Order: sequence, then C-alpha cells, then structure tokens
Amino acid sequence: MFGYVMANRPELKIREYDRYRAFYCGLCRALKKEYGLLGRLTLNYDMTFLVMLLSGLYEPESCCVCRRCIAHPVSKHEEITSEVSEYAADINIIMAYYNVLDDWKDERKFSKLLLSLLLKGKMKKACKRQPQKAQRIRELLDRLSELEKAGEENFEEPSGVFGEIMGEAFAYRDDFWKDRLYRCGFYLGKFIYLLDAYEDIEEDIKKDRYNPIKPIYKEADFEKQWEQVLTVNIAECTGEFEQLPIIDDAEIMRNILYSGVWIRYEKAKGEKA
Repeated sequence: MFGYVMANRPELKIREYDRYRAFYCGLCRALKKEYGLLGRLTLNYDMTFLVMLLSGLYEPESCCVCRRCIAHPVSKHEEITSEVSEYAADINIIMAYYNVLDDWKDERKFSKLLLSLLLKGKMKKACKRQPQKAQRIRELLDRLSELEKAGEENFEEPSGVFGEIMGEAFAYRDDFWKDRLYRCGFYLGKFIYLLDAYEDIEEDIKKDRYNPIKPIYKEADFEKQWEQVLTVNIAECTGEFEQLPIIDDAEIMRNILYSGVWIRYEKAKGEKA
C-alpha cells in the first residue's frame, strides 16, 4: 500500500519541488547508508511525507549537500538528511518487508517471495534499531491479517488497524505532540487502506480475493458514498496537521494532503467509469 501520499507536482512551484525532491533524495541516501542498494529500492514518497512532517515539527539539525548519484548521474542535486530521515528509513524497511510478504501471500509470485527473503535481514536490522515500533507494527499487522482472513465486511475495522500502523509510524517521540501526530497518521492510514481497496475492488472480485467493500460496491450510490468516506478520513488527517506548529515546507505538505493524495483516486475512478 505505497504510492498514495505524493505531491501534485504541476501545482508546486519550482523551488517547492526542488525542496520536496531534496527530502526524497535524503531518504534515499539514508536507505543506502543503512540498508544498501536493495534498501534504496524500497524508497517511496509516502515516507518522504513523514520525513517532511517530522522535520517541519521538530526542526532537527540537518545536512544539505549537492551530489550526483546513480539515479541522477549527470547533474548534482540536493539531499537533506537528519535523524528523522534515518528514522523514516527504518520504518520504510519494516513496512516494505511486510508489504512484499503480503503481496507474496496474495499473488504467489516467485519474485515477491525472493524479494521478501532478500529484505528479511534488513528488516531484522531495522527492528533492532526501532524495537518498540517494530513490535507494535508486527502485532497490528497480525491483527489485520486475522480480520482479512475472517472476511471482515465492516471496512472500518481493517482500515482502522492499518490506521493504527501509520499512527505508530507518525508518533516519532513520546512527547506533547505524540497524540496529534498519531491521529494524523491514523486517519491518513485509513484513507490509504480504503483507497487501496477501491483501486483493487474489481480485480479482487474477479479473483475472489478479500476486499472489505465488496458488500457495498454494487449499491446504486456507492461512488458518492465512497468519496464521502475518503473525504471524511483525509479531512480528519488534515485537521490534525493544521494544529501542528509547522512553518517550513507547510505549503508543500498541504499540496500533498489536499491535492496529491487524490491523484490515484481520480485515476481509478476514471478507469471504472
């Protein structure tokens, strides 16, 4: 369930996009440093948003350098790294491993099994670096798996568990901001889970796979109903975000939360029309 929390690039100013990419490249650098080239392959924009959010709130000491890399061999580009990007790299690896493992269970593709085996050692390293987060995420993923295997038809249940997973990832420190960050991640996680279900519904019906929105998908007003469900969850997320005292890069994050997260929904909706 990656690739939903991204910017609406055409709506960003050039300097904003450069800044956004600098955080993305900084996360890439952190993944390469701690987890090698394979770790870098798990890079995604969802965790880039987390880096920006935590950086904007906590303002950690950061390092900004210009350099070339494999992905950008011709021209130098900025990379912003800090303790936050290292934390996000750890969470990224943990989430990526379990996501690939889940794909293997669903699709039974050898490539997914192989990738999960390759990532397993790196996941163990990430778990040692973030033991409490890793344990809680594992417990929640087990709970989510139980709900899906039981065929839970109330979409609030599994989406709520995935929301808790994202809430754990967002709650970086046990401090004054912990609860608000948790709620921000919780509702964003619910939004991601429900949007993923919406994207996959027709294929899941065809292949007889679990999807919590099957019972309501054929209802006459489903599209209107589902857009309202998604809107409520992302509105709760943005409501929590707006209460955080973030100044730096706030407009980029607003671009992501108010516009970017809807890109894949609009694409999926168009394909279903």
